[in-house]
Amino acid sequence: MMTSLVLTVIGPDKPGLVEMLAQTITCNKGNWLESGMSRLAGKFAGILITEVPEDNCQALIDALHNLESQGLKVTAERSDAGTTSEASQSFTLELVGHDKPGIVRDISSALAKRSVNVERLSTELVSGSMSAELLFKATAELMAPEGLDLDLIQEDLEAIASDLMVDITLNT
Repeated sequence: MMTSLVLTVIGPDKPGLVEMLAQTITCNKGNWLESGMSRLAGKFAGILITEVPEDNCQALIDALHNLESQGLKVTAERSDAGTTSEASQSFTLELVGHDKPGIVRDISSALAKRSVNVERLSTELVSGSMSAELLFKATAELMAPEGLDLDLIQEDLEAIASDLMVDITLNT
């Protein structure tokens, strides 16, 4: 039987961290499935899913924890990969606007009120093309309960978009 582990990793950014992590997983009979990793503020941070035979699971977890002595902190959580979710509909959100505190809070609050789940979120600050002002950009993959009228979500987001001074686009 295979066990899925969700790993979070963080450490000072330096060459070889991904190789060290991959080597540890492979040496413990694990298989690297999905991941998202990046350099953020001088740190290497990421999340990944690995699958390992149940008999090797604890050995892999122990080996991953031992990477902390080499500067990489790894947290492992067992996942119930077989869990099924209720019927849902997926869509994406794209946002761009002048950077200011509270954008993610306000948008995620509006989504949560409609039981919309954030499946994936990517954000960045970029320099505006016509000015040196920073623009906040976000892209989110979202999952809403089946039958939820996406126009209601659009209305909720439009109601706060002007206060936040952002443009929001939903794509189904």
